[in-house]
This record gives sequence, structure tokens and C-alpha cells, in this order.
Amino acid sequence: MADTPIVELDAQDGVAWLRLNRPEALNALDRRLTAALEETLERVAALNDVCVLVVAGRGRAFCAGNDIKEMETVTPDDAEALARRHAAIMARFATLPQVTIAAVDGFALGGGLMLAIAQDLRVASDRARFGLPEVTLGFPPAYGIARLLDVVAGGHARDLLLTGRTIHATEALRIGLVNRVVAPPTLDTSVATLAAEIARSPRGGLEATKKIVAAIRAGGSGREAEGYAAALRTSPAARERIREFASRKKR
Repeated sequence: MADTPIVELDAQDGVAWLRLNRPEALNALDRRLTAALEETLERVAALNDVCVLVVAGRGRAFCAGNDIKEMETVTPDDAEALARRHAAIMARFATLPQVTIAAVDGFALGGGLMLAIAQDLRVASDRARFGLPEVTLGFPPAYGIARLLDVVAGGHARDLLLTGRTIHATEALRIGLVNRVVAPPTLDTSVATLAAEIARSPRGGLEATKKIVAAIRAGGSGREAEGYAAALRTSPAARERIREFASRKKR
């Protein structure tokens, strides 16, 4: 329906859920969904009381990648422009102040797999399937290869890239593509529990840690000592946690 949001965003108790809502198209990334994601991520960045963002999909897929029907009608130049927008969306997740978790149920293919690995953590149901079928269609993935190589050991990443095969959630866990695999009926509750656990930590420390990881991944030093000191200077919650911990030790 026209008035149904194509991206849903709900926040409560320090945790926000972002759900792709194109179930009839397996949440494939078309222009409209791309624009909605761009707008929604800016809203998420402004949620100062949210520590964790969960990314999920409605229906039987997390995200099936690019909308093939739409790709049939676009020019190479238009396709490149859309790919650049998708790459910017994936990079935007990395710069969000919130810790991000992908809750993957069903298919995560092509750009959908790249969307999953753009998150800090990934939890999959045991019916989740992952793959990069682009090579079987005659072209490489348009973005995300460097991030894939960072998340998954090189040999496994090349296997996914060059064979185009689809793997089961249990293999994804074995190669490090996902962090946890759970039964399908428990996916949302398992992710909610993990998100709530993370959200109990002061947001300043989570954000600082995420920035350090991103800097190291980009080839920098991470400047951990500076980040540590900055968090102590700017986060009253961190100082209070230290006092509480010291008080418990004394008792």
C-alpha cells in the first residue's frame, strides 16, 4: 500500500529496529528503498538516546540484493550511480554512533549480504542463506568487497566471490560471516536480548570503541589511549560506572 513505509523504524529503551519492508520483492534494493534508507539513516544518527540499531527484513528474506527487474531497465551510468549510493549507505552504517546488528532471516544475497556485513554484528536464523551471485550473471559485486575481506578470511571470501554459490547459515558461522545462529522462531528475541545487553553499557564507550575499530580497519593506529581518555572526560556515565565498580570491590 502507498501509505505503508518501505523502511520501518521503531525505538525503545535504547534500541532501535530498522526493518526493510518490501517483502513482496524479498526486500530488494530499488531506487525507492535506497532513498528511504538514506533518509532513515540520518534519522537514526540523530537518535541520541539509542545505543543499538538492529537491521532486519520483513517476510522471507533479509535482503535479496539489487532489484533485478529495475536493473533490466537502467543504463550502465544509472547503474553505477545507484551502486555508489548503495556503497555510501553501507559506509554510513560504519559511521553511525550506534552499535549495529543484522538480524538475518531467509535470503541475504548480493547487496543483501553486503548490507549484513556492513553491520557490526550479525545474528542469523538457521534458515538464512548467504551468497554473492553476481559473478554467475557476468559482473562483479559493485561494492563491499574490502569489507567482506575484513569480515571473512581471504580464502573463504574469494570462494564466495568467485563461485557465486549460496551457503547455509551454519557454514556462514563456521567461516566467520555471522556471529551467532539461532532457531528461526527465536531470532527476534535472541537479537533483542543481545541488543539490550549491549545497550546497558554507556553509549560513549560503545561509540568510542566503534570509532577505534573503524580507524584500525582503515589502516590507522586506532589511537586507543586517546579514545579511552576522551571517554572518561566526556562520559559522566563512565565515571559513575567506575565508582560503582570500585565500591563493590571494596565491599
